[in-house]
Amino acid sequence: MSEIETVLPKMPTAPKNRQPAGAADCHSHVFGPYDRYKLVNPPNYAPPEAPVERHLEMLDTVGNSYGVLVQPAAYGLDTSLLRDAIAASGGRLRGIALGGPETTAEQIAEMDAAGIKGLRFVDMLDHIGRPYIGAISALSVLEMGPRMADAGWHPELWAKVEQHVEIIPKLIPFGMPIVLDHMGGIDPQRGTADPAFQHLLRFVGDGHVWVKISLCRQSSAYPAYEELKPFHDALVAANPERLLWASDWPYLAMGEASPDVGVMIDLVHEWVPDAAARQRIFVDNPAEIYGF
Repeated sequence: MSEIETVLPKMPTAPKNRQPAGAADCHSHVFGPYDRYKLVNPPNYAPPEAPVERHLEMLDTVGNSYGVLVQPAAYGLDTSLLRDAIAASGGRLRGIALGGPETTAEQIAEMDAAGIKGLRFVDMLDHIGRPYIGAISALSVLEMGPRMADAGWHPELWAKVEQHVEIIPKLIPFGMPIVLDHMGGIDPQRGTADPAFQHLLRFVGDGHVWVKISLCRQSSAYPAYEELKPFHDALVAANPERLLWASDWPYLAMGEASPDVGVMIDLVHEWVPDAAARQRIFVDNPAEIYGF
């Protein structure tokens, strides 16, 4: 790692609003220490100094009991760091790995025993239009579906909203949860009347799809994210029982534009004034999907 420049992640301030007991952050990443956990693929960003100890400090600062670690493409299929971080957390963390058709049922069972609960598939490009080296396309889910469903696993997809609504009908017959990252990949410029977003809302309303309401990948309008509020409101109105809150810490490739996790939590308390809905989003839904 000596030839790769690393960065320190932005640590949060405590939110003004108290999180409910058992709250979970359903999407973040850990990296390093790099002398022990070497990257497999060249990253599209300066990798952060974000070991599990720093991640747990982040959770503690904002009042979240649990977290979900998503395997970065830079670590490829090597789940050593992911497994070790989960093991070191005392039951606080779960994982989402990478894997394609070559991933066997036996490997899935081994990962499941280590606290990994699904696989991530990425068709989104990075901030300058490049694919993420090591990422696995959502098309692989069509072959992986039966093995994942048999294990009680689920796919987590990151693509544009129009790609999501095209593949979702092909995944529904497998009978497993379908989780979409980062607000379902919406385009704020197309507005909430966008046919693809309206299609997504129907999937959410029918209970077929879960959406992580993490804001920073779909808008740079931190801290208020005004352009995303209508989408957020529409998702909550469609079905709060199918929403998951996620920070996306440590904010890869965002640098000085990285948001404060505590501020993001306060925004949810403002946008979702109903305590029962917040309980579903922060606590009950993550417990159902990830087994906290």
